[in-house]
Amino acid sequence: MTQQPPAVRLKGVGDSLWVTLDPALPAEQLQKELQTIFSRLKHLAINARVVLDPGDGKEHPDLIAALGGFLKETFDVGMVTAATKKRKHTDGRARTRELHGNLKYRRSNVLMVSGRVRSGQKLEAGKHLVLLGDVNPGGAVVAGGDIFVLGCLRGTASAGQPDDESAIILALDFKPSQIQIGGYVAAGLPPAQEKTAEFARVENGTVLVEDYLAADPFGRIPWPEIR
Repeated sequence: MTQQPPAVRLKGVGDSLWVTLDPALPAEQLQKELQTIFSRLKHLAINARVVLDPGDGKEHPDLIAALGGFLKETFDVGMVTAATKKRKHTDGRARTRELHGNLKYRRSNVLMVSGRVRSGQKLEAGKHLVLLGDVNPGGAVVAGGDIFVLGCLRGTASAGQPDDESAIILALDFKPSQIQIGGYVAAGLPPAQEKTAEFARVENGTVLVEDYLAADPFGRIPWPEIR
């Protein structure tokens, strides 16, 4: 028996929460599904940018408006937009102008802080987190997107919360007691032989830790992308 896909699915894409839904279902049912999913996000939903994707390539302005209004009123999300159609051909100049415009006028979703996260302390960010300092054993850092520790990571780090498996955790000295990316947890990771920048990512359902410079995880991207 073939299992039907869920009516509403959520994932993190760049700086947005991307919601794929079935437009054939009644709006009331879709609202109930959104209520369940966004209730789990708690404060991470506040002022978030949400993209609603009916998934059939068609425009559903009334449905998008109704669900967008529901999300803003119920969960205080920020901007709600419909998914735009992918362009088949984009020349280099157009892509450059688009990137320049996005970077110039885009509000940053990065929380950058300095200092040391000590035992018993917990630092949280709705999107990406950059820490100029260390995370001591017993300290914790949590983010909805990527985590960059420009120091020693010895405590716990949870990136891509609650379910963004594309997030990464990077530290200049990578020695965490436990890490989590999306719903995947890893503990007891072997320390590197020498101090080197390492990062963790999810691949095929497994948390991998690699030398950042050697792996060059973003080197094959043809154009800079906003995460």
